[in-house]
Amino acid sequence: MNATARLAAAGALSFVLGACATTPGEPADRDEDRTSKAEVDDAGTATGGEKPPSALDDPTNPDFPEPLIDLDDLLSGGPPPDGIPSIDYPLFQPVSEVNWLEDDEPVLSLTINGKTKAYPIRIMTWHEIVNDRLAGVPVAVTYCPLCNSGVAFERTIAGETTTFKVSGKLYADNLVMYDRLTESLWPQLTGRASVGALTGTQLESIPVGAVGWRQFREEHPDARVLSRSTGHDREYVTNPYVGYDDPDSEPLFALPTGRDARLPLKARVVGVGEGKNAVAVSRDLLADRGVQHVALGQERVVLWHAPGQVSALDTQQIPDGAEIGSVAAFLADTPGRALNFERADDGTFRDAQTGSVWNLFGRATSGPLAGERLTAVEHLDTFWFAWAAFQPETRLVANP
Repeated sequence: MNATARLAAAGALSFVLGACATTPGEPADRDEDRTSKAEVDDAGTATGGEKPPSALDDPTNPDFPEPLIDLDDLLSGGPPPDGIPSIDYPLFQPVSEVNWLEDDEPVLSLTINGKTKAYPIRIMTWHEIVNDRLAGVPVAVTYCPLCNSGVAFERTIAGETTTFKVSGKLYADNLVMYDRLTESLWPQLTGRASVGALTGTQLESIPVGAVGWRQFREEHPDARVLSRSTGHDREYVTNPYVGYDDPDSEPLFALPTGRDARLPLKARVVGVGEGKNAVAVSRDLLADRGVQHVALGQERVVLWHAPGQVSALDTQQIPDGAEIGSVAAFLADTPGRALNFERADDGTFRDAQTGSVWNLFGRATSGPLAGERLTAVEHLDTFWFAWAAFQPETRLVANP
């Protein structure tokens, strides 16, 4: 079966299973930071109790502002709206009770105001959006398998909290979300409403990154983990996109911006910045060097790579995927001090100025700066085609 056929079959399977509502028996709870039913219900009610026209129903409605993307490039990925069901009432388990993840499996790690949760990719692959709260902040945690991109947003628009759903549409092979407040359309990789009543509105994004399960649990033993008790029956260990991350394979659809031939379309990159300040660093180069410093305007950013994570888009069983390692991005400076880093043989990082040792999560574990934390920087750990499509002016740092 070729990649297109596999993806079509996966989309059809998602739609069929979307009607199922069985919950695997697994101890879990929604803890104090839960999304309430009232919050989800209210998220679909616009101010004044009236909804504007829906971009889901008619993206060409003349009452909408001029769209930010060409509507001809807004394509159906297969499932209809909500055919891939978001998780609106997420349940969580303590790290200590999770025995169903393998050490190198990828999870999205999100920290807000000192509180942390993990969202396993084996679950995110089948749902793509989790409407949640963390440290009191309403968030949408998102993952697009076709771009291998995890992004988190505050789900507050002009002071109103809403929830986000999967539209079934793709733009540049990227997940297009819709908000329940107005049913405007939002490409995940911009976080900007691009079609509909809210066109031009920008969501506030929050740094989030994929790491291996062992890496996560050792750093955050008191955190909570998204449970498999989702209300849906899925094979949560199975990858429905087998072989999709082959660097020489094609995306599902032709790209609206054309091909950027500087790298293979599905070469993995780590992207930071935007517009003329955008920089993409090849994951191959980063894996070789362990550390890459880049300039973003007046800021210095350091990118790290450490072994300990497998690909979720390789083999049929996610834990069997090829090793790709984990990456992270931080401001390279602490208050009053510019730092330069190198990776040690044990997968930790050391700064040349003080000799302090830092872990993948930007925490100094020993040395003069022990206990200090670097400031996380928003980054995209994604495929080259996706980064180049949304950041066409990007610089590229890669092996010759």
